[in-house]
This record gives sequence, structure tokens and C-alpha cells, in this order.
Amino acid sequence: MQTTSFHPDAYIRYLAQFHGTRDYFECHELLEDYWKEHPGADSGLWHGLIQIAVGQYHLRRGNRGGARKMLRSAWERLRREDLGRAGLDGPALLALLDDAAGRLEAGEPLPYRSWTLPIEDPDLLAAAREESARLGAAWCVEGEPAEEIVHRHRLRDRSGVVLARRESLERKRPGEAERIDARRTAKTERTDR
Repeated sequence: MQTTSFHPDAYIRYLAQFHGTRDYFECHELLEDYWKEHPGADSGLWHGLIQIAVGQYHLRRGNRGGARKMLRSAWERLRREDLGRAGLDGPALLALLDDAAGRLEAGEPLPYRSWTLPIEDPDLLAAAREESARLGAAWCVEGEPAEEIVHRHRLRDRSGVVLARRESLERKRPGEAERIDARRTAKTERTDR
């Protein structure tokens, strides 16, 4: 894979997935792993880019509330100068985010469409396109993705993540995990009747 001196491989793979396979869940996974391995290093940038992918994932699945929340949060978190250092056109991306989040907040129709992130760095663009080709994905081609991409969260084993979140919650608020479990059980029993 072609790589640039500044841009981590995880970011290049994120861009390849975002524009090639359109597997936004995988985009989230790639950058989340990188973000956790490099705490503090451009944290707002990676977090904001993760939120864009998650927002697109929600929008494609019809979860307008989740999309609105993620896209607005990305808009608030991302900084023009960080996006510029990441090889993106910051003003253009922030305008895209603000428009989409604003339309969702206003209750306007916002049908899903694949986004093309405005990549300004030609070396980054070449590296991401090369990685997309290596994945066997055409760059920026529209089309219906496979069902397993649309509903990726249902198909992945996230038990490790769930356990880590539960342990973190239990450290912060002892007994809270059990109370949540009890509420879920009661809700399930009510809907099963």
C-alpha cells in the first residue's frame, strides 16, 4: 500500500472503505482502533471522522435521529485546521456536515446518498484509491451495498466491546450495569407477551 508520511495506514484504509466499499461500520472500526492505540494524538480529528462514518451508517439504515446526532457532533468536534492537516478541504466538509445535520434537525427530507469526502492532498488521494483497488472496490461508485454491509452491526461479534463498556460502567457507577440488565429483561418480557 502506498502511504504518506503524515497519514496513518488506518486513515488511508478508512478513506478506501468510505469511498470504495461504502462499509461505514468498517470505517468506524478502523479509526476507532487507531484512536484507542494513539490516545491524545489528533483525538478530535479521528473521533469526528468516526462520527461521520457512523452518521452515514445510521442515515443509510433510516435512523435519522442517530444520523443527526452523529453528524452534528462531528461538525462541532472537527476543526478546519485539523482537517487541512489530514489532507481534506475543511471548509467544504464542515459545510456538508452542517447542511446535513441542519436538514435533519429541521425535519426536512434527507435521503441517504454516499458522500465523497473532499480530499485535497493528491498523495493521500492516490494512496486511498490504491487501497480501494486492492480491496476490489471501485472508487466512488454508487450502488446498493450488500445486506451484510448495511446491517454490519448485527453480524459482528462485539462481545468484547460490550464487556469492556460494562466493566467501565461498573467501575464508574457500581451496580448500574445490573440495573440496566434488569430494565432490559423487564422490557423484553413485556414485549414477548
